[in-house]
Amino acid sequence: MNRSSQYKTKQKEQILEMIKTYNNEFTIKDVYISLNKEIGLTTIYRFIDKLVKEGQVNKNIGKDNITYYQYLESCSSENHFFLKCDICGYMEHVDCNCINELSNHINKNHKFNLNKKNIIINGICNKCGKKYEK
Repeated sequence: MNRSSQYKTKQKEQILEMIKTYNNEFTIKDVYISLNKEIGLTTIYRFIDKLVKEGQVNKNIGKDNITYYQYLESCSSENHFFLKCDICGYMEHVDCNCINELSNHINKNHKFNLNKKNIIINGICNKCGKKYEK
């Protein structure tokens, strides 16, 4: 293996470790700045795009028309989904069989099969909800 291949692998490891530290959504620019601009934007875009295709990272277009990403913890169960706060961007992994009931309802009544690997339910988290109650 030549030095160039090792460097690229090291860059990917750095990007992956960085995106795992974000509790909420992040942008490519956030990663770029967090890595002290030592890894090129093109490398970051390509690697994160690869992670999106593999299902390790979720990609969303925000209301501000900016693309946001979130690292998704791997889960061996198909009975899971994510809850996403529309205000702060926090995303929580939920491992619960209730998603099967919803999936069966949608399939039976609407003739549509859910992709249970990447279901995201949007709403407002408890923390943000309390801020708006005041």
